[in-house]
Amino acid sequence: MNQQPRALLTMPRFSLAKLPTPIDELPRLAQELGGPQLLVKRDDLTGLATGGNKTRKLEFLIADAQQKNATVLITAGGPQSNHCRQTAAAAAIAGLDCHLVLGGPRQPPTGNLLLDELLGATIHWTPKLQRNARMSELAAAMEADGQRPYVIPVGGSNSIGALGYVAAMFELVEQLHEQARQVDRLFFATSSGGTQAGIVLGATLAGFAGRITAVSIDQTPDDSSEEKFLAGVCSVANGAAELLGAHQRLRESDFDVNYAYLGAGYGVVGPLERDTVKLVARTEGLLTGPVYTARAFGAMLDQIRRGDFAPQETWLFWHTGDETALHAYAADLTPL
Repeated sequence: MNQQPRALLTMPRFSLAKLPTPIDELPRLAQELGGPQLLVKRDDLTGLATGGNKTRKLEFLIADAQQKNATVLITAGGPQSNHCRQTAAAAAIAGLDCHLVLGGPRQPPTGNLLLDELLGATIHWTPKLQRNARMSELAAAMEADGQRPYVIPVGGSNSIGALGYVAAMFELVEQLHEQARQVDRLFFATSSGGTQAGIVLGATLAGFAGRITAVSIDQTPDDSSEEKFLAGVCSVANGAAELLGAHQRLRESDFDVNYAYLGAGYGVVGPLERDTVKLVARTEGLLTGPVYTARAFGAMLDQIRRGDFAPQETWLFWHTGDETALHAYAADLTPL
């Protein structure tokens, strides 16, 4: 088990998350599938406005915003964005205004969107492909008005945000060491790529030996090809390595992404997501969200059903926390 880089320990960080998040066993689900031992890393329990993975990123992003004397945060996402919900909560705690640019037509306040409004965020609706341009417009207008905006990319996915999951990998490796466990495969959902960048870089620095598979949830608006997406993730990871003064540099081939479970597209609930939500809830009392975690968890379960494991293996699913969107997808999940 390697030690955390000193630069990571001394990096400015705004405390938001309840850490470490636990690792839970899923014995009933493993028994039903007849596959490997199953574990889940519970980042749905990070604690910020119901939790989720973006809280880890926001600890570093909010600290950077404060160092730059920002007065307002601007970020973007979908109508049910978990990142936007957690950013709105972080802004409230830090005493910052928050503006959210949400892609698509205006929707009624339910799920994460309801929480965004409860947390005091100002919502701006815009076509999905124009979100980045709209954020730039808002930032320019605010600067002209004497405010100090801090723009956070979709998903908090830049090199500063990725540090949250570099630190998370050291946390995971330490927990596994304390529990005398070895994880052979690790699965999680990827979309904007920042979590994946941090996990893979963190695994390299911390000495994690298991195979890491990111399950693609969508192709983000600016990424029309697998190659461009991987190039972006790799760039974020190597930027994080530079921030830490680490000599390691990753290549695109270091990132394993499974694109086979995109279904009908981002946020479209199909049989895989619907069946996974029900199965995991009814065997383990664990809620998975319809957009991210159910799709990625379902992909892992499909690999098990296909027999793609060796005897005595242990697989871990990293729950990134999107169950707050369940209410908004009630019509897609019923009848139960």
